[in-house]
Amino acid sequence: MQLIGMLDSPYVRRVAISLQLLGLPFEHRSISVFRTFDQFKGINPVVKAPTLVCDDGTVLMDSTLMLDYAEALAAAKGTGRSLMPGALAQRQQALRVIGLALAACEKSVQFIYEQTLRPAEKQHQPWLDRVQGQLLAACAALEAEVKRVPLAATSDTIDQAGLTCAVAWQFLQQTRPGLVPVADHPVLQAYSQRVEQLPEFAAAPHGDGTVAGRG
Repeated sequence: MQLIGMLDSPYVRRVAISLQLLGLPFEHRSISVFRTFDQFKGINPVVKAPTLVCDDGTVLMDSTLMLDYAEALAAAKGTGRSLMPGALAQRQQALRVIGLALAACEKSVQFIYEQTLRPAEKQHQPWLDRVQGQLLAACAALEAEVKRVPLAATSDTIDQAGLTCAVAWQFLQQTRPGLVPVADHPVLQAYSQRVEQLPEFAAAPHGDGTVAGRG
């Protein structure tokens, strides 16, 4: 398999870390949807990151759909690992945390695009205020959930909820430090600092590099 996209995207990064944890071999190609648009278009005409090129050449898009495929592939290969809880109550809680983390990612990206891609004179402050409010609400709810139900934080026990939560928080702090105050989210900050030390996270750091030891 080939994972296409840059690790400064939280969506690319969550797939890269997940594939490692699931024991699925892959090649990572750090190609930008902006700087190398034509090269990316040659792989996926939709030019959407992340893109996953399966072993049979099928091209998948959207990190959540890729992870659904990866879970099925890991089960078929008998890797013995799943990142989604099997029990209904635990799965419901995981989906709650994943949803909040992905909402935080979405609102962070909207905020960044508005500030960096749109000329300053055309930026709409009421829209920025609204997006920031949604981002703050997502992070506040995420902080409350992680405080109420602590997340696993080792390579053997971390699940998709913890993984996505940590990736979302790291992305936000790397790209817009101060937008969501760290002091107001001590549980998220402590959890992020802990899991960023795991080998699967360290091998795929936020930025423009490739997954260490891959491709």
